[in-house]
Amino acid sequence: MHRRLAYLGIAYVMVLVALLAFHPTKAAAPQHAPAPLPAGTPGEWFARIRPSCNSVEVDLAQGRDPAPAGLEGTGYAAACFALAGKVDRARELINRLDAADRYHAVEVVFEVAHPVADAGDDKAAGPIMEMVIEYWPNHYMALYHAGMSEYTLGQPDLARKNLTAFLGIYKENDGWRQNAIVVLQRLGVNEPVERAAP
Repeated sequence: MHRRLAYLGIAYVMVLVALLAFHPTKAAAPQHAPAPLPAGTPGEWFARIRPSCNSVEVDLAQGRDPAPAGLEGTGYAAACFALAGKVDRARELINRLDAADRYHAVEVVFEVAHPVADAGDDKAAGPIMEMVIEYWPNHYMALYHAGMSEYTLGQPDLARKNLTAFLGIYKENDGWRQNAIVVLQRLGVNEPVERAAP
């Protein structure tokens, strides 16, 4: 009797395994896959051209596949040149816009370059952030990243100027503010930041 129950139990498990093995299942869709960008938009253009935003390929890539017209397209084209280390070319594109519209394009450049700065690529991020603050002087995150990059690259005067301006705007007592204070102290700025701000 016990042997018969054991055989029935084994047979039952084998049937379940066979059913599971041969039952077709759908592959689960990724939960956090980014939504595809609409075709023809400046963001879609940039996603397509981004691998060519380097000093060797950028001119050819943008000549072959120009950015869509408009503020956002100009911003992405400028961001591509800036990432390639051709900040002067990025400025040329931005300067073609009406003065009142330039900061919109620079905002796109900042959003593209911000992850580069966060990753610690000071050599690439510093000049881009410096360009951003030329057009948007009170952009506190660009001031912070420019100052930190310039400090790391041994440009103390620019670092002092940008980090002091950052602290004059940014009042949140967090890691960014504390880092800026520490770096300014290393650069010889020991007076209270509120008095040192422009």
